[in-house]
Amino acid sequence: MHCVILAAGTASRLRPLTDTTPKCLLPIGDRTILERTIRAVFHAGVMNFVVVVGFQDWKIKNFLKRNFPSLDFTFVVNNEFQTTNNAFSLLLAREEVEGHDLLLLDSDIVFDDEIVPLLLKAPSSSALAMRTEGDIGEEEIKVRLNPGGDIARIGKDVPAATAQGESIGIERFSRADTMELFKVLEKRIRDEGRVNEFYEASFQEMIENGVHIRAVDVGERRCIEVDTVEDLQKAEELFV
Repeated sequence: MHCVILAAGTASRLRPLTDTTPKCLLPIGDRTILERTIRAVFHAGVMNFVVVVGFQDWKIKNFLKRNFPSLDFTFVVNNEFQTTNNAFSLLLAREEVEGHDLLLLDSDIVFDDEIVPLLLKAPSSSALAMRTEGDIGEEEIKVRLNPGGDIARIGKDVPAATAQGESIGIERFSRADTMELFKVLEKRIRDEGRVNEFYEASFQEMIENGVHIRAVDVGERRCIEVDTVEDLQKAEELFV
């Protein structure tokens, strides 16, 4: 299995903290967000990492090489990080991961270590970690399920009143589904020019094409996406 971590963005909502520092290198207690992610994934048994970088890319590269010298990192650079979104960054990793099972993470999530093993053990070819505890915001990536527990709809446009949960930004795909994912990404981004959309739009098209993605409820396990100073403070409260 290969783990792709998307870490190319500028995190403008966290300025001035991110004026010269990638968001994933902000500290939560005595560890950066990225260090927490790498440790959690490694302890779950995944050792091949593909990190898509862009803004201040050398800082992420140097940090990982210095702090995890024994791990296998491949870096892919999104030189168009200022004008593209995470779907574009994910597509850039195609050559490195297609043909393998895939664990996909955004680089701005702080989460309990138990979540990755929970997702990896899910009895389905592909799965997505979903939060059901607490309120579901209108701006979040929301999930609606079919009666069997697979995802029927995913996206910001899913009405909160009809959603069963919120995607936290951690997904697992089988080798076959990874190939389908990149095929859809290629069509949407290269052929249709959708360079500024979230990768969940490709998940939705996969589902409409017949791919089954199981929603795995993380229950009371802690997780938070850090987009704002308020999120950063909340992460400190939860994890320090």
